[in-house]
Amino acid sequence: MGPLSREAWAQRLGAFRASPSAFMAGADGEDLGRDLLSDLRSEKLSEQTKVSLLALSLEYPAQLWPDVPAAEAAATSLLDILVLLPPRPSALRRPLLLAATTVLASGGVLGPTSGASCRLLPLLLGLATGRDVGRGFGPISEQRPLQATACECLRELESCKPGLLGGFLGLLRSQLGQEGPIQPLSLLLALALRNTLVVQSRSGAGLQGLLMAGVSSTGGGTWDWTLVKEGHAHLQPQAPCWPATEEGACGLAMLEPSPEEVRELRASVAQLLDTSYLLTPVAQAQLLWLLGWALRGLRGQPPALFKPQLVRLLGTAQLTLLHAVLALKAAFGEALFTSQDEALLLRRLTLAAQHPALPLPTHLFYLHCLLSFPENWPLGPEGEEAAPLLLVPQLCRGLMPSLLHDPMVLLSRLHLLCLLCAEDEEEEKGPFQNLQWYLEELLDGLRQRAALDGGPRALATLCFQASYLVASCLARQPMVLTPLIQGLAQLYQARPVLAPHFVDFLDRVGPELEEPLRMVLRQEVVSRPGRDEALRWHLQMLAKVAEGDAQSATLSFLQAAAAHCANWGLQEALLKVCRALLREGGGAGLADLLQALARQLEDPDGRDHARLYYILLAHLAGPKLGVALGPSLAAPALASSLMAENQGFAAGLIVQEALAPIQLSVGPQRASGPLPVLQLQVEAREPIYSLELRFLVEGQLYAPLEPVHVPCLCPGRPAHPLFLPLRPRQPAPARLEVQALYTTPTGLTCHAHLPPLPVNFADLFLPFPQPPEGAQPGFFEGLWDSCLPKGAESRVWCPLGPQGLETLVSRHLEPFVVVARPPTSYHIAIRLPPNSMLLLRLEAPQVDGVPVALRTDDWEVLPLVGDYLRGLAVTE
Repeated sequence: MGPLSREAWAQRLGAFRASPSAFMAGADGEDLGRDLLSDLRSEKLSEQTKVSLLALSLEYPAQLWPDVPAAEAAATSLLDILVLLPPRPSALRRPLLLAATTVLASGGVLGPTSGASCRLLPLLLGLATGRDVGRGFGPISEQRPLQATACECLRELESCKPGLLGGFLGLLRSQLGQEGPIQPLSLLLALALRNTLVVQSRSGAGLQGLLMAGVSSTGGGTWDWTLVKEGHAHLQPQAPCWPATEEGACGLAMLEPSPEEVRELRASVAQLLDTSYLLTPVAQAQLLWLLGWALRGLRGQPPALFKPQLVRLLGTAQLTLLHAVLALKAAFGEALFTSQDEALLLRRLTLAAQHPALPLPTHLFYLHCLLSFPENWPLGPEGEEAAPLLLVPQLCRGLMPSLLHDPMVLLSRLHLLCLLCAEDEEEEKGPFQNLQWYLEELLDGLRQRAALDGGPRALATLCFQASYLVASCLARQPMVLTPLIQGLAQLYQARPVLAPHFVDFLDRVGPELEEPLRMVLRQEVVSRPGRDEALRWHLQMLAKVAEGDAQSATLSFLQAAAAHCANWGLQEALLKVCRALLREGGGAGLADLLQALARQLEDPDGRDHARLYYILLAHLAGPKLGVALGPSLAAPALASSLMAENQGFAAGLIVQEALAPIQLSVGPQRASGPLPVLQLQVEAREPIYSLELRFLVEGQLYAPLEPVHVPCLCPGRPAHPLFLPLRPRQPAPARLEVQALYTTPTGLTCHAHLPPLPVNFADLFLPFPQPPEGAQPGFFEGLWDSCLPKGAESRVWCPLGPQGLETLVSRHLEPFVVVARPPTSYHIAIRLPPNSMLLLRLEAPQVDGVPVALRTDDWEVLPLVGDYLRGLAVTE
């Protein structure tokens, strides 16, 4: 079949991008990668169409070539296409380099045993350095773009295999001062230098003169994979990341280079920094992070090399560069930044955050930098949140939160305000009182907006987020917590519908706020009449805050409320409060209430609850009562509402992973029907119920298989065989991955992975319909003649066992015999789903075997047929 047209490819790629998994599971999915590589060689397609095909290979390499052999073959094919391009300018060279690199990296092919890797790496290095192999590759007009692309490809491969370029640091360094793209080469050298330092430190070796390596050609040399084998450990991502971790985490503390290596290392870093101003801001930030990471762990290496860059970067308006500066500050602290530098940075961040025209993300970035500012000498324990010492309230007047701000900005500014209040907590007058007054006014405004009837939920959420932030930062300041508790109680009084928010808030705050807030809310609820319209919210709140010390007021409220609990939901809420009181120990008043509820509740399930609680209260002491009402380790066997309260019931609703309690095997073949059927034998080591066996076929050889269900399995009882219809798209053997989903006698739902099941070539054999009596020879000859010329013909020698030809046919081929002339000749016709056939003529047997003539309309099955026939004597 010839290459597809541009319109056909556009339609095919559109269907693939709409749903890659569904397309790959279809009939055309397996051929997509092969057709793509084939049509890239075609002269009928335009370069624009081929670039679109290569873009697909960049986005979905794992789907197009899912295994290592396929990825290796694809990368080799892409390199062949690249080499065969004519010398004129072409838009395909750079996409082909990127595609080959992507396939090698994503397919796990990159390594010393890969032929494609051994071809691609010298080519990329030659292009990146402009030497040898790269000089004559493509026209002169494409040399600079190709050099930049080759650097990007090498950087990607170095990220996948740290230490890959360790032997070429000197060669890459020698190219910095020469003509060529500076940015990709600088980033490549910085990454290779960082990775080499890490790999060498882990192996206990020095730089071994790698930075002073010669610049000889490597086009045809052997690539050194030694450093790659030592650098398998995962390295940090190539992006600025702060606050800093411990110095030992860099992995370089063990590396002690010689004085000569130190001089070369510092010269390389200085060379990269001197040309960094030519890079884009994002590239500069990445370069600074890589070099800072590399130098931070080296003993005795002061970071003074970065000092000239700070003069330029402290006044930058680029956020990426500012972030890189802060990352350097987190890494080196006072060794690189003076107190004047720190004050200047804080002033810059504070003034920039107050600019009225800032976009929201930029505004949040500046606030985050202030909140996480890496100080030279922070006070307090490590990891404790605190405002920078030089960030005084006078400097932050323009950063006070307001109700007019965006919610995210308001919370960030409120966080900063809380940290400032925490710094001045010991002062009785002055800035702290002003800050506290402002904080109380802001929280009061938030609560007023949250208390509006019918107000949006976002306002209530913002109010509780702000309250939680204040409670977390100022948990040890009663002057702040007392008005906060009173304000929240007033909010609940005004709007009880916020009870779920209060419950969640109590679950999250610390004990400094939780205990007093629970007491205030409990008093607020029990002071209400039991017939309040918001009764269900009061009951929900009371179930959270009820305590044994105040049972009398709570019981009075419940007795008044019981008469108004007419529906099932209110009755369940009332019983939850009783359960909470039971956990606290109960009492005589609770026993009377439970007896009354067992008589007067309309719902029978509710009456059963109340009766059960009364029995537990009357017969169990306090500790045993708590155990009885606590979480159960056993899953409930029934899904009644009585069991719904038990936390063990939640475990019964979750599918849990377990070891397979069953054994699955393939039984004897049944060759009948329109589809091949796999007969399965299942044995159970323990009783299981509602078993569902799910089958997954590797690759695209078979259509999806339906699950098999078994109601019950018990050990010791013979189980009926299971039948699994197969739907092969090609007549080929396969392997089935098996998962079991079942229910245990305790009510748990579990899933387990079973050993894979093989589907042999013979399991796909199906007989032809029996022809009328006497017509068998003509029927077989008609099939035999129809195979050619489109099919294939072959002859195979089939070894015979000690029992002869008749025994072999009766054991393995009896259902497929069309014409039998024992003991000298057999004509056998086999259907191979979905639409192929296999015909065999077993001729007169010899001493050690029998010659077999075969024909088929699908030549791809010939190797499978040969292996099958040669293995028949072994299976006897």
